[in-house]
Amino acid sequence: MTFADRTLGARSGRLTDLPRSPARALPGQVTTPVARLLTALVLAAAAGGPAAQAQAPAAQAQPAAPAPRSESGFGVLLGRWVRPDGGYTITIRQVDPGGKLDAMYANPQPLPFSKAEAARDGSTIRLFFELTAGGYNGSTYTLTYDRAGDVLKGVYYQAVARQKFDVRFVRAR
Repeated sequence: MTFADRTLGARSGRLTDLPRSPARALPGQVTTPVARLLTALVLAAAAGGPAAQAQAPAAQAQPAAPAPRSESGFGVLLGRWVRPDGGYTITIRQVDPGGKLDAMYANPQPLPFSKAEAARDGSTIRLFFELTAGGYNGSTYTLTYDRAGDVLKGVYYQAVARQKFDVRFVRAR
């Protein structure tokens, strides 16, 4: 028997059991008029009574502060990205909150990145990838995520030839 199922007896001044709630009531649901009144009084007292209710409209009139962002926003990077000028691909499987990427490169055979990370610069997401396997010897991609075009664009540095190329990756559909 819960507190909501009891009330003070009108004649005796002691706690008495109320009739059972209908069978269709959910567990913990307040269904009797007296129990509903007691619940309302308890909630009003917890909220500060009539003074808190009078202040509520003033509090609602002020704009709410934006909720703090708990996630980094890196989730938009997940997926397979293809470089249209050669079919090279970057597959991003996971991003931790600190920006470390679980990513793989393919040209056309898969190669692991020695370094793969994302970082925020204001609202801009920047990515950096480094390859050291398969004859790439320190070649890098320095990319920026373009939200409007849903593309990764930036510079590929081919370390062996010591050349830089403007590149872009589109999301594979």
